[in-house]
Amino acid sequence: MTPNLRARVIATESALALLALLREKYGPLMFFQTGSSCDNNSPLCYVLDVLSIESSDVYLGNLDGTPYYVENEHFDSCVGKQLIIDAVTGSGAKDSLDCGTGMRFFTRSRLILDD
Repeated sequence: MTPNLRARVIATESALALLALLREKYGPLMFFQTGSSCDNNSPLCYVLDVLSIESSDVYLGNLDGTPYYVENEHFDSCVGKQLIIDAVTGSGAKDSLDCGTGMRFFTRSRLILDD
């Protein structure tokens, strides 16, 4: 992974591989990040448009064409950070498409660096 230090959300090779596997099985996908922190959290992966995105939710970017949203009430914990989406061994959330794969998406973050 060559980091784009200005992008608000990026993915590791492991996350991109899991994303490709799920996309092959389910079609176009989307991510939705909930929870009180953008660190050490598991974003939820859904079939695109199965979840209604509120006008107040925040679009951070996309991972290989997959849109990534953060719940508005938790966006403040993400300000000034770059989210790094990884895939690690474990069980995803019950309603997330990574559940049952033996892997789960996992979020880390770092400060966004200025030029």
